Amino acid sequence: MLFLLLPLLGVLFPGGDSDVGFEDPVSFHLLQTSTFNNHSWVHQGSGWFGELQTHSWNRSSGTIIFLYPWSRGNISNKELMDLERLVQLYFNEHQDFYISQLMFKGPFDLQVAADCERHSGKGFLGFVQVAIQGHDFISFQNETWSPYPMGGRKAQKACNLINLNQVYTNRKHWLLSYACPRLISELLDGGKAHLQRQVKPEAWLSSGPSPGPGRLLLVCHVSGFYPKPVWVMWMRGEQEQLGTQRGDILPNADGTWHLQATLDVAAGEAAGLACRVKHSSLGGQDLVLYWAPQSALGWILFAVIVALALLTVLYIHLSCSSLLPNGLPFF
Repeated sequence: MLFLLLPLLGVLFPGGDSDVGFEDPVSFHLLQTSTFNNHSWVHQGSGWFGELQTHSWNRSSGTIIFLYPWSRGNISNKELMDLERLVQLYFNEHQDFYISQLMFKGPFDLQVAADCERHSGKGFLGFVQVAIQGHDFISFQNETWSPYPMGGRKAQKACNLINLNQVYTNRKHWLLSYACPRLISELLDGGKAHLQRQVKPEAWLSSGPSPGPGRLLLVCHVSGFYPKPVWVMWMRGEQEQLGTQRGDILPNADGTWHLQATLDVAAGEAAGLACRVKHSSLGGQDLVLYWAPQSALGWILFAVIVALALLTVLYIHLSCSSLLPNGLPFF
């Protein structure tokens, strides 16, 4: 999102050094997408702590949305108003730079990513990347703005202009080397309970579209787990099935994760296969689901339906018999 946002965040989130055992690197990202069309701008922004979105920008009201109570830190209402005014000022200056000084003509999309990462024993690394229409334009690292080759003359002009502004460049270096690390420490401390929670996965099996004649696509669904690292594999006994295809781990609306693992097998070889799930929340007890052939499942379901039907008829018969006069047959 916002170049000028981070300096104030460094003041508003003054937290101390915090290390709660997170895997390296621990990162915070500010992402901005701005669209210029018909002489007007539309700005969208978000803040991400690792892969968890913690902040967003409400472009209608011009306010910051804190997606978790702990992502707000200890900001007072007045400080929050100052922060939001600073964001609006940034957007205004941003618009003027690309339209008035670089002479960009609409419509076009602008993407900005400001990142800082904490590496144990190596301190923090910070950088900013700017893209136009999805193509790399300029970047900032080690106190210098540099053009990307595909940015052409405008990228070179942009870097020349910004690098001449020493106050702006020093501020950018400060926010990446000091303000953002302090924000990370605050988020680590305030969000410890949420970020270190353990949520057990739920798993179930299904069949996907047939890969071909006489073949089955076995699908293992694993959902609702946290944290993200998980191991899922189709197995035959203790032997891993190397044909297992694991999809991307995707987020759920509640901040947990889900994925699918598939296996393409001959229909006659599906019996005896199982999906095994390993996750830190399971305490070393793997979750194992055994594949049941579809024909067997069909017979089981049929038998259950028949049994329920017979019990229903018997219940009705007994109920009606109790209402008839003594000695009269039901039929």
